Amino acid sequence: MAKDVSSRRRREVINALRRGTVPEYGLDLLAVGLDRFEAAIDEELDTVVDGGAVFKAVRGEYGAGKTFFTRHLAERALRRGFASAEVQISETQTPLHRLETVYRRVTESMRASSIPPSAFRPVLDSWLFTLESDALGADPSLEAAGDAAMAEAVDLLLEKRLGEVSSRTPVFAQALRGYRRAIGAGDRTTADGLAAWMGGQPQVAASAKRAAGIRGELDHFGAMGFLQGLLTVLRDAGHPGLILVLDEVETLQRVRGDVRDKAFNALRQLIDEIDAGRYPGLYLLITGTPAFYDGPSGVSRLAPLAQRLLTDFGTDARFDNPRAVQIRLPGFDHVALVALGHKVRDLYAAGSDHSDRIRSIVDDAYIETLADAVAGAFGGRVGIAPRVFLKKLVVDVLDRVDQYEDFDPRVHYALTVDASELSDVERAARGRSSNNTSSLDDIQLDVGDEA
Repeated sequence: MAKDVSSRRRREVINALRRGTVPEYGLDLLAVGLDRFEAAIDEELDTVVDGGAVFKAVRGEYGAGKTFFTRHLAERALRRGFASAEVQISETQTPLHRLETVYRRVTESMRASSIPPSAFRPVLDSWLFTLESDALGADPSLEAAGDAAMAEAVDLLLEKRLGEVSSRTPVFAQALRGYRRAIGAGDRTTADGLAAWMGGQPQVAASAKRAAGIRGELDHFGAMGFLQGLLTVLRDAGHPGLILVLDEVETLQRVRGDVRDKAFNALRQLIDEIDAGRYPGLYLLITGTPAFYDGPSGVSRLAPLAQRLLTDFGTDARFDNPRAVQIRLPGFDHVALVALGHKVRDLYAAGSDHSDRIRSIVDDAYIETLADAVAGAFGGRVGIAPRVFLKKLVVDVLDRVDQYEDFDPRVHYALTVDASELSDVERAARGRSSNNTSSLDDIQLDVGDEA
């Protein structure tokens, strides 16, 4: 499989691992232990394609791979034509109880398979082109009827497509009409202003809003209607749905009580809107730790929300239901960590001129030894180890074997884990293991020859 990967895709994945980050693309090349979820995910994506909506809650400890899972799901959806957006919930920058800020982050981070963030403006333009194409397809005589007849036909089609949006959020439809007129008239300034306003941006020039007959700024309730409008535009532009990931929702546990309660109520409101069928084409995904779902400062503070997310995890994890509203990530164990190392080694080797040397020197036994050593740096907490393990494997081992013919990591490399290269969670895990070693700044990999 690694041989079939394009050089660009392979390079992007390997470069991300060098930086110690989760790759933006190519996550299917690294997925380990997620097979159990894929059938359910595909069923849910089918539901969205058919005009439904889905809400999913992902549960996992720090290091369980929540970010990887959500991006893997988003990439799977992107290959089916979806758009995706990932929003980091923040008390100061993106509070969940102010959905206008969440909506703005959605339009800023939205991407499609062939369009990087922000894809909002290209989607608007694609929507306009689709309207004109569909109008012409319904009545080919429009091609010779002149601009006025074409504009009238497009207006009628626009009203039909935006009928439900207009009844709930007429101002969004009004802005779309103004945007289309501005584009047709070549008025880029007005078009830019209206696109920014529809994207939830504050402080848009009053002249642009006057041109469309709108005024004011987007608020919490208006944002809910704008999201519905965005989904309509996406579908008309050829995207069957939007994957929206609300990440770091567990940070709500640390905010002021009244703010937390407002945020939980906003989440409950979103779920109810999805259940009521008001967001066709939306796949909403949140992530959180077990404490967020079960703890006293988590969703249990709002009983209606807790009831909607309630899932029984009392049975053996082997029998967890991937179709449930809340799913549990099993986290990384030693077998998964080693399997991930094999995948990365094979991916790297397939793009190297020294593939045989890499596979021979960085063999399965060495990868297992390195995985043991890195996990040992975190007191055996394997779930914390993957990021550091992969960075060490690529930068300190594979790159050197690839570049230096006489480099042997068993002889020339000693693993070190420095505090400066760790995240806060990794540093905390390392600190908890300090009773087991006198100096974790210089954890050495056993390089003794076995004879």
